[in-house]
Amino acid sequence: MPEMVKCINVSKYYGGLAALNQVNLTLEKGKIIGLLGPNGSGKTTLIKILTGMSLQFTGEVQIDGHKKTNDSKLKISYLPDQLYFDQWMKIHDLRDYVKDMFADFNEERFENLLKKFKIEDRGNIRKLSKGNQEKLQLALVLARDADLYIFDEPIGGVDPALRQIILDTIMDHRNPQSTILLSTHQIYDVENLFDEVIFLKEGRVVLHKPTNDLIEESGKSLLETFKEVFRYV
Repeated sequence: MPEMVKCINVSKYYGGLAALNQVNLTLEKGKIIGLLGPNGSGKTTLIKILTGMSLQFTGEVQIDGHKKTNDSKLKISYLPDQLYFDQWMKIHDLRDYVKDMFADFNEERFENLLKKFKIEDRGNIRKLSKGNQEKLQLALVLARDADLYIFDEPIGGVDPALRQIILDTIMDHRNPQSTILLSTHQIYDVENLFDEVIFLKEGRVVLHKPTNDLIEESGKSLLETFKEVFRYV
């Protein structure tokens, strides 16, 4: 399969501390990949480098076969772990803003997602419940026809019902040719979704395998393997 992401000896330091240490990764197109590790393992740092939010690092990152530049953002649709829009905006303001920024924004898909989520464009975004704000942000991300979708803790801190809605929506609206990189601590809920998984520990890749191979070789579930690698009780 063609490569969507390639990291070559990528390192990132904060002071004298390595957040990422000589990371080498290749992510193929069309794969759903889990990015797993405890807090402080380097997951968010890696995501920030891939999305262009962090520019100071060593090594090389390639997106879709080309060295990462500012234009690489046009290929990536990113869901951060926190709400990013201004609360005073209305939904149509936010829609128009994203539509102007990204040519691959599919307005019809966005409106259909709003209907699915039962979100009405009334008043400022701050008047929406936290759950509806989460779903609105997800709709904006999935309305794009991107080559790479990156989700940073999309189901963290939400109730089980909303968690399942978010996961189902991601799967229902994914482009089979696109790559999905999903970082989460909720392994039990997502282990059946991943084609392959990456374990990050102290800024290093300690495991990168197809999920089925990992389960067959270990004879354990992904969650059990995760606990063993990171010594979780």
